[in-house]
Amino acid sequence: MGNENPAEKALNLIRGRLCDPTFVFRPLSASSDSNYSKLKFIVSTSVTEGCNNSILLLGPRGSGKAAVLDLVVGDLMEEYPDSVTLISLNGLLHSEDNCAFKEIARQLCMEHHLLFSKMASFDENSQFIIAMLRECGLAHKTIIFVLDEFDMFAQARKATVAVHSRLDADQLLEKRVRSRFSHRKILFLPPSREEIDSLLEHLLSLPADSSFPSGYVTQFNEKIKNITSDTRFKDMLKTFLNANSTVNSLLKFIFRAVSSMNLESGLLSLENFKTALSSMQRQPKLEAVRADCSILELYLLVCMRRLEVKEQSSYNFISVMKEYKTIHDSFQTSDFYAQNVCLRAFEHLREREVICYAENRGQSQAGEYRSMKLLISASELHQGMRSHAYCPAILLKLLDH
Repeated sequence: MGNENPAEKALNLIRGRLCDPTFVFRPLSASSDSNYSKLKFIVSTSVTEGCNNSILLLGPRGSGKAAVLDLVVGDLMEEYPDSVTLISLNGLLHSEDNCAFKEIARQLCMEHHLLFSKMASFDENSQFIIAMLRECGLAHKTIIFVLDEFDMFAQARKATVAVHSRLDADQLLEKRVRSRFSHRKILFLPPSREEIDSLLEHLLSLPADSSFPSGYVTQFNEKIKNITSDTRFKDMLKTFLNANSTVNSLLKFIFRAVSSMNLESGLLSLENFKTALSSMQRQPKLEAVRADCSILELYLLVCMRRLEVKEQSSYNFISVMKEYKTIHDSFQTSDFYAQNVCLRAFEHLREREVICYAENRGQSQAGEYRSMKLLISASELHQGMRSHAYCPAILLKLLDH
């Protein structure tokens, strides 16, 4: 480890940061108006004042709900080590009362070093839980329940935190339960542009007071500033976040970019982020053209595109074949096939959803007479054909004109 290349150390450091939710979300928690501050204030009142609170955390997957909750619970358990007990339930695993009560009993036994019986009945677990919560209340110990709400826990000092990815999750609850969360909802919205800039600097900048050579740290951090201030990077980031604006997706994007860093130069580049963006953008239609289409199928796609450029609002297989014959007659191409072969290629494209019928009407008609349309954009078609291993040059010329 002592002989480790500074670039490798930097790579491992940044990867470790990206995989550590505590490090990632700590700066987003600094503001007094942050979700961290709101959640900690509500839960801490249960600890310090002995009141019961119910909180609902809502936001899309990857928005940081669980990470912020872990931060809050971790900080409270450090501040009040003898006053907080955490009970965590997963709605996918503990979806019915008997299973949930057994898991609560198990976690309480583990917390208080008691023997847990797997054979205990529902009533036995219920009585045990009530007794334990009563004792915790008398001992001024707060129970933090994550996910569920139980009426019988009224005698306990408790905070119940429910987490859900649906923004209308409270409307799915029973009326008596919904009322308890009506004023205790915290929304996890996409980070602002300022928060993203701050997060990028926090994640990618190397610490000055570290074992890295000072000259390398200065050069690395200067390069990061140049990249993040580049308009091309900003446009790239905007394109990426338009598809998925959660913090989790941003972390995956940065991780891929960092993983492609050149270890010889030891610096990140704009190309690293371009590579990451192209690898994360799913383009199944483009891949279908690039890897799966035969030469004949490429001809049919170009013919359909040319008909659209000519503003032909409706076309079918017969129209496409006329355009195909026109191309052959004009350029005397060697790639000319019989109509029945072309029809099979046409159906192959439809099966892979590169093209489709324009409307559901006319299902009684033969397929070659039904209106068709392309499901691939002009840019995807052009890019796919350019990277196709055997695409004839004439097709790219025909596509451009």
